[in-house]
Amino acid sequence: MKQVKGFTDRPTILHMFSPMPHVSPFDITMAYDAGFNAVVPYANVTPEQVPGLVQDIIFCRGPKDVKRSAIYVAGRDAGLAMDTVDAAKKAMVPPYEVSIFADPSGAFTTAAALVACVQHQLKKRHQMELAGTRVVIFGGTGPVGIAAGVIASLAGANTTVVDYLSIDVAAAKANEYNRRCSTTLRGTYACSDADKARLVSRADVVMSTAKAGTEVLDASVLEDAQDLKVAADVNAVPPAGIEGIDPRDDGVPLKHAKASKGAVGIGPMTIGSVKLKTQQALLRSMLDAEKPVYLDFAHAFGAARILI
Repeated sequence: MKQVKGFTDRPTILHMFSPMPHVSPFDITMAYDAGFNAVVPYANVTPEQVPGLVQDIIFCRGPKDVKRSAIYVAGRDAGLAMDTVDAAKKAMVPPYEVSIFADPSGAFTTAAALVACVQHQLKKRHQMELAGTRVVIFGGTGPVGIAAGVIASLAGANTTVVDYLSIDVAAAKANEYNRRCSTTLRGTYACSDADKARLVSRADVVMSTAKAGTEVLDASVLEDAQDLKVAADVNAVPPAGIEGIDPRDDGVPLKHAKASKGAVGIGPMTIGSVKLKTQQALLRSMLDAEKPVYLDFAHAFGAARILI
């Protein structure tokens, strides 16, 4: 570390909070690669513990040095991550404040990259904006799906999140995030090909954010698409979530959606590349910030759009 007027610069430290039994090695590696000198994981963190942890972080350094610490909120539940951020912000005591970045299970940056890639192809291939389009997200009650739904809805899309088994689960998730984020999500379910075909037939955009290694939409379902413009799949584990989409596809014609003129596909490696760059950009922004920043899915979407 360089010497400045007889003092040593304080190391940059990222404190990673997770309600899970462990913090993802993926996120730890990303943080080091972004330039943090130290990354400290905290597992099994409960909401009640957050204020104490935050105040231990902020009060051990003076007002000028505290900005060299930051907090990353991990886990798998988007709502719990948002609650953790709120609790952490309330525990700050200005001028003792640090930046916070929420990205549970990488969901916010993955969702941001997914929606940004879709938006890019809508403009490029169809001269359309997201606003006013009909977006259907399969696996939409999971962390990536619900985050993508929030981003798309806030961009003006008529967005439906789809659960595999339960309309009650889908409706509850939609209502929860409508309340949290002022969105207009609709929840439904699709446990059969007939259910899926019905939803796809009316969609401008379909996204698959379901469990890795699970085929959600096969060729027979895609043949029912009449108005489809873009189909995007985040599943990098074979088989593809949407049949016919290659991992590297970036606006490649969707061969199974023959009734939808000009429909294109986006694969997981294309989305993943934007996701990695987005997460790195937001991690670095905490290192560069002179004042505390609080980063969530909205900031991730803004960064992803710029990167594309």
